[in-house]
Amino acid sequence: MSGSQGSRPAPGGGAGAARTGGREVSGRLPWMLVAPAVLGLAFLVLPLAGLLIRAPWSTLLQRLAEPQVLEALRLSLVSATVATAACLLLGVPLAWLLARVEFPGRRLVRALVTVPLVLPPVVGGVALLLVLGRRGLVGQWLEATFGVTLPFTTAGVIVAEAFVAMPFLVISVEGALRAADRRFEEAAATLGASRWTVFRRVTLPLIMPGVVAGAVLCWARALGEFGATITFAGNFPGTTQTMPLAVYLALETEPEAAIVLSLVLLAVSVAILAGLRDRWVAAP
Repeated sequence: MSGSQGSRPAPGGGAGAARTGGREVSGRLPWMLVAPAVLGLAFLVLPLAGLLIRAPWSTLLQRLAEPQVLEALRLSLVSATVATAACLLLGVPLAWLLARVEFPGRRLVRALVTVPLVLPPVVGGVALLLVLGRRGLVGQWLEATFGVTLPFTTAGVIVAEAFVAMPFLVISVEGALRAADRRFEEAAATLGASRWTVFRRVTLPLIMPGVVAGAVLCWARALGEFGATITFAGNFPGTTQTMPLAVYLALETEPEAAIVLSLVLLAVSVAILAGLRDRWVAAP
């Protein structure tokens, strides 16, 4: 009898008490953290809520059908898509070079590739003007040799968007390449496949989720680009006026049109996050 009594856990002690105590501790809200967290959430959400509340819902479809709005939408979608295609053409090989090839100064090259992520877009536009402008280092040669002028043209919009958006693609694809199992590539090479065949038939399918995610982020960044575009390409309706530029201009003359365009950009951003939530924002 005494032995069975001795084997019982003491009241308030043992593993059960520890579990109970753990539940009690986890159930307490740390108000010193909750209060600023709620303020931070409100700071991020309230401006978006204000945009939705002040939106002219009764005339939304009518305003979306206005010629200047449709023109800005069309130009934004076309330029962002072409810029993303250019980023894919140049960025995927660049990511492969950074991930798979050892060469002197690779860390410096990687740092230079990511500079547009932190560089103020207006500074990027100034840099593009100094290089690709009519009197720029390369721009004057392009104009003299081929008669090509990039500033203040639709092509200039695409160049500016590609400049600020390509790092998103390169970083995503490089991460996918580093995470990919190289044994599949080695097996294909031992079977006699060329490097191009290995890349096209083995490497690219392995990293395709990273390529798609990077392309989507690249497209979204290009769609929302403002600073480099207005500095390098200007703000000419029908030629260089994208949605962000149209929002900026409409705020001075027709605020409701600016709200409508802002809602379109907000919807695109939400759709991008929803589509990539499993890759970027899902909880572990």
